[in-house]
Amino acid sequence: MSDEPQPQQPNQGWAPTQPGAAQQPGSGGQAGRKPKRPRRTGWRRIIPTWRMVLGTFIIGILLLTGLFFLGYSMVKIPSANAAAMKQSNVYLYADGSQLARDGQVNRESVSLGRISKDAQHAVLAAEDRDFYSESAIDPKAMVRAAWNTATGKGKQSGSTITQQYVKNYYLAQEQTVTRKVKEFFISIKLDRTESKDEILQGYLNTSYFGRNAYGMQSAAQAYYGVDAIDLDPAKGAYLAALLNAPSEYDVVAHPENKAAAEARWNYVLNGMVTKGWLSASERAGMKFPTPKETTVSTSMSGQRGYIRDAVKDYLTENKILTADQLDAGGYRITTTLQKSKQDAFVDAVNDQLMAKLDKKNRKVDRYVRAGGAAVDPKSGKVIAMYGGIDYVKQYTNNATRGDFQVGSTFKPFVFTSAVQNDSETQDGRVITPNTVYDGTNERPVVGWDGGTYAPENEDQRSYGDITVRDATDQSVNAVYAQMAVDVGSDKVKQTAIDLGIPANTPDLTASPSIALGTSTASVLDMAQAYATLANHGRHGTYTMIEKITKDGNDEVELPREKTSQAVSREAADTTTAVLQSVVENGTATAAQAAGRPAAGKTGTAEKDTAAWFAGYTPDLATVVSVMGQDPVTAGHEPLYGAMGLERINGGGAPTEIWAQFTKNALKGKPATDFDLDLQPGSDESQAPSTEAPTDPTTGAQDNGGTTNGTTGSTPTGGGTPTTTGGTPTTDGGTTVGTPTGGGTPTTTGGTPTADGGATGDTTTGNTADGGTTDGTDGDPGGTPGGGNTGTTEGPGLNNITRRQ
Repeated sequence: MSDEPQPQQPNQGWAPTQPGAAQQPGSGGQAGRKPKRPRRTGWRRIIPTWRMVLGTFIIGILLLTGLFFLGYSMVKIPSANAAAMKQSNVYLYADGSQLARDGQVNRESVSLGRISKDAQHAVLAAEDRDFYSESAIDPKAMVRAAWNTATGKGKQSGSTITQQYVKNYYLAQEQTVTRKVKEFFISIKLDRTESKDEILQGYLNTSYFGRNAYGMQSAAQAYYGVDAIDLDPAKGAYLAALLNAPSEYDVVAHPENKAAAEARWNYVLNGMVTKGWLSASERAGMKFPTPKETTVSTSMSGQRGYIRDAVKDYLTENKILTADQLDAGGYRITTTLQKSKQDAFVDAVNDQLMAKLDKKNRKVDRYVRAGGAAVDPKSGKVIAMYGGIDYVKQYTNNATRGDFQVGSTFKPFVFTSAVQNDSETQDGRVITPNTVYDGTNERPVVGWDGGTYAPENEDQRSYGDITVRDATDQSVNAVYAQMAVDVGSDKVKQTAIDLGIPANTPDLTASPSIALGTSTASVLDMAQAYATLANHGRHGTYTMIEKITKDGNDEVELPREKTSQAVSREAADTTTAVLQSVVENGTATAAQAAGRPAAGKTGTAEKDTAAWFAGYTPDLATVVSVMGQDPVTAGHEPLYGAMGLERINGGGAPTEIWAQFTKNALKGKPATDFDLDLQPGSDESQAPSTEAPTDPTTGAQDNGGTTNGTTGSTPTGGGTPTTTGGTPTTDGGTTVGTPTGGGTPTTTGGTPTADGGATGDTTTGNTADGGTTDGTDGDPGGTPGGGNTGTTEGPGLNNITRRQ
């Protein structure tokens, strides 16, 4: 054994104190390998390791990020839903006060600038106080809303205003996961494409406030009768409070909930103070603004519906807006109508007509209808309209309907045309106010080649020689039928069109009967034409619109006003001078009650189914018609006995309504005289015609007497010759100034007879009675419905007679 120390050998019986501290036999050189973790046992097995948590978190983040981008790319901002686009149209008087509104949805979208700042701040305080500083999605808001609700500080939506707007405007209201997901992504996209002001504006226009009011503007009207721009902090805070529970917080409909509504109102105001939108001192003195009573919708009652319909017709007929555009809504239409004058028209009809009816005891009084329209002659603007007693009771607009004959209110157009065309009588005399005509009843017109036409005068009265002025005062049909032939009925028709009567007016035919008002122009059409006369013959197409805006921003372009000299000033002014005489001395003396210089003409339709007065001052042209219509059958009915009178003439109720309305409508405006430029020679007297009657011809002719064989000569100034087998009778001619006491009659044409008449020369042939008409025309009084029926009627003639 060596004295050298020997290496120590491991003790085979020794075990290291640390596991793995010594290499095991046969390890093959794996000294230093990390030992395995011991298995987790017991309760530790259910706790995830930090590696598991981290991995799951990272995978979740990646998954959510992927899903976000997938959803963001897939969900597009859709078009607005149909309900959100629906709006009402608002109709305003010329002063901006509300006249009517229509549409199934009571919404009027307005720009943010037309909503008061106080109202805007109130909504923000109620719904989303950090709206301008937060993103479209705010998790804090949801937590805050839950906390406020749990602690009794008032309900607050967890959705931002952007999300609520998206739900209102783009999506439906159902509570589904799909809708919430879409709302999430659309809100984010919208926040990137629209400004905060645009989003707030959209929200305020789409939110529901109760009382069928959508949007702040409609809500302001529904609860307080004001526009949204006029909302103060108190009113704005109440409307903002309604957003949380529109039905429950209406303190008028549910007074039992007033305490809850006031609590919410206080919450909103306190929030405004917190955000610095309202001073504490102002807040301290504020009282709860109780809203007005809820009313049943009357948006179309009274005159509103009539005016709405007339405006819509005007817009579509003039191609300003289409019917589809109007149906979509959103238009704010300012009309030319003036509220004070509109009210004055209603009062005049009620006082002078409706108050005098006894519908219980007089059946005919149930037929009475009235229509009226007033036009500013200088501007052509319609300033007032009366459509009927109430749109919800009688929906036909009596101011715009075109189915009642205008009667003798058409006669001034005949005279205007005569002056305009320098027309002459059959014997070559210039037609002026002093031209003498034969006013004999049933006198056949001369110079018309369309057949016999011999209209009756009112009550079959004969006037003999009479001037045009006096014939206008008394509304003598015989004179004006002859004048229409002298001028040329085609020229008369054109003059009426130039003055403002639509060319497509029913029964506006070129024949002698045109002078008696067989056409059925509307009250509004007639007002336009008379306004042209009042404006010295200068015509501008009437208008009912001052301004139109869409959604409170875009202004709709209106047609440019076009004016033209429809007829010469001399023609219009000379007609005015003649019509002044009608008011001073004729059938329209009741118009003097207006207390102003006035001109006008009365008229009555066939069988007294309508009575008219069309008149004007230098400042206002107004037409009134009283009509008879069966409320059940809608048929035209005579007005005999209406108001307890024998009959209604144009000089009665229509003129009385005109006078009261004109007096009140122009109250405070200085009265002015007409400034007239008259036709040369209009003041010079003319002698009656002395021309001999024309020789007869066979067949259709232009001397007024047509027979089926040979005609007797028609006296120029006389009546209709009647033949029976070639034997003259004794009642065919006309006596000018029939003497009493057996004096010798003076005749114009024909052979004098012993009874003061005159017979025309006759030859063998069939009877040639002049065609007469059914009904009469002239001054008030007499028996209704008188007259004979003629045996011959030429083409284009109506078997109709008009009164004054």
